[in-house]
Amino acid sequence: MRTAELRPDDVVLEVGPGLGSLTLGLLPAAAAVTAVEIDPRLAALLPDTVAARRPDLAGRLTVVEADALRVTDLPGPAPTALVANLPYNVAVPVLLHLLELLPSLRRALVLVQAEVADRLAAPPGSAAYGVPSVKAAWYGTARRAGSVGRRVFWPEPNVDSGLVALDRHDPPPGDRAATFAVVDAAFAMRRKGLRAALARWAGSPAAAEQRLRAAGIDPTTRGEQLSVADFARLAATAP
Repeated sequence: MRTAELRPDDVVLEVGPGLGSLTLGLLPAAAAVTAVEIDPRLAALLPDTVAARRPDLAGRLTVVEADALRVTDLPGPAPTALVANLPYNVAVPVLLHLLELLPSLRRALVLVQAEVADRLAAPPGSAAYGVPSVKAAWYGTARRAGSVGRRVFWPEPNVDSGLVALDRHDPPPGDRAATFAVVDAAFAMRRKGLRAALARWAGSPAAAEQRLRAAGIDPTTRGEQLSVADFARLAATAP
């Protein structure tokens, strides 16, 4: 809970609470917890678990039976913090979806596969830097906040896990969807320079070079060298 830096007035969003071990730790530290659970059996059991273990805090819990990747609205006060053990196979899409859906989220602390944690927190120019790094950076500053060995889980997974903390900031000037389209195109062929990698996005290699130069970017640069602000500036150039 210390790593999550929760305040007594925080409204916490938890994804995939399962049997409720994390939920029981969150309830005393926050004003309210909204738990999104896709499994109807687990969603039905969670209020009973809290009522049995912490009846004094049962009123702080709201359970939403839904797929976090498809949820479009949440009941109650707007969440201010996301704290979750995210499903590893959809961790990045879920995180990005919730950050876009809920501008009230100011902080996030998520447990993900160690390799994914490295990607989310990677700076430009590093080996792990890629699409998740840039898109997460649109919403905030991500950093590795710890490592978790596989032996603390039951059943024991085949991978190690990592904590990622994200502090929200204002996005760079520009359009998110347009910026993300450039990011996807740039990293689809990450071994190539941006003139070639962005040819389909821009319409031709020459058009890509024109837009890159208009954004002040060397056409021979590769996507892993650009920051999210660079991508936003490139997306805003005239076709």
